[in-house]
Amino acid sequence: MLASSSWQALGTGVELLVEEGDIDLARVAVVEVLERVDRAYSRFRADSELVAVNAAAGRPIRISPLLANAIEAALIAAAQTDGLVDPTIGRAIRLAGYDVDFAHVRDAGAARLAPRPGPAPVFESVSGWRVVELNHDAGRLRLPRGVELDLGSTGKALAADLAAQAAAAAALDLDGEGGVLVSLGGDIALAGQAPAGGWRILVAEDSTLPAGSPGPVIALHDGAIATSSTTVRRWVQEGRPMNHLLDPRTGRPVEGPWRTVSVIAATCLEANTAATGAIVQGTSAIAWLDGLGLAARLVANDGRSVTLGAWPATGSAAVA
Repeated sequence: MLASSSWQALGTGVELLVEEGDIDLARVAVVEVLERVDRAYSRFRADSELVAVNAAAGRPIRISPLLANAIEAALIAAAQTDGLVDPTIGRAIRLAGYDVDFAHVRDAGAARLAPRPGPAPVFESVSGWRVVELNHDAGRLRLPRGVELDLGSTGKALAADLAAQAAAAAALDLDGEGGVLVSLGGDIALAGQAPAGGWRILVAEDSTLPAGSPGPVIALHDGAIATSSTTVRRWVQEGRPMNHLLDPRTGRPVEGPWRTVSVIAATCLEANTAATGAIVQGTSAIAWLDGLGLAARLVANDGRSVTLGAWPATGSAAVA
């Protein structure tokens, strides 16, 4: 029997589906994971570890194993994408106006977002991920003065992976039956066995759309899927349109040919890294994703879509 639960956390919607398991135990496990994640690497709560790290002004600082894992994952993503997915964009994204939880950016109103006289905003170039000094075993981190981390991309994907694993461990029987799906704002991780026919997933540019909304639906049996898009988290600063995906090479919002990329991979972290990297990659994204051998769907700015690899056939009715 399929059970579901939904709520808000980490500034986005959380969807939890459990097949043949205890939904209440699964939800408790997911809530605990997401609270730990929020305390470790939220940019928007004053008591988070990441806020302390970014304020350390070049001094070494001790960090928790969870934050160390998240930073290490972000650095691996940076290396795999040759810096296209770079956690050191924190200062650039803050200067772009994304300096509070996005709900406040979106709802700030005309007084905050209206064009103001004066020069266009200046984006300072980021230093690049190689300047991050992480000693994972010792749990110590040092950032050069002026460098700020943002783990919004890989961090959310890692949280989805961790939450799905925790939910499965808490809610599923030891006989191996049953499965779990966790969605964090479009980053979807699976654990355990999928229902008959697979988890049916609406591949939407806007993760807030309810199940059953128009759009392509795929069946996913294992692994994870992540969608990266420039269409939802948008705002205006100094009269200029902004989105939350910055090109680390320029410190400016991505302006490439693709507005949305969805990727299927073994983990949500891997899928998110490829999806975000592809949008930043721009015109060469198709060849780049082909080289990775991942199933993907790219939507161009004009609405044209391209599928790559073993992208599943689409249907028309969504459950998840």
